[in-house]
Amino acid sequence: MPISDRRSFHAAPEVAVKKRKVPVGIDLGTTYSCVAAWVGDSVRTISNEFGNLITPSYVSFTDSGRVVGEAAMAQVTTNPKNTVYETKRLIGRRFSDPLVQHDIKRWPFKVVCGPGDKPLIEVTE
Repeated sequence: MPISDRRSFHAAPEVAVKKRKVPVGIDLGTTYSCVAAWVGDSVRTISNEFGNLITPSYVSFTDSGRVVGEAAMAQVTTNPKNTVYETKRLIGRRFSDPLVQHDIKRWPFKVVCGPGDKPLIEVTE
């Protein structure tokens, strides 16, 4: 869905989502991701813990556990080897793919070759 179409969505009240089962869609983006639910007769984008309708596609593994989104993005400078991002660039690709090899050179986290030439991200938790 084009970004311009997202402007017409409104954050779904959390209470409404919790009271009944609703279909949910996840837009996994390379840089940002978002979640939307079909509520009533319309699609509602669900805000994250900071009230934002999009969340940075970052995950950081820390001594106290995993953090995601804005909190994980803040870990890039202090915990670069255990903060992963742009992982969508690995989906459906082989470790030996020249594009994967190019990206590995610019990422601070470690990507290794797994079974079947699948790229795997190594972190310490």
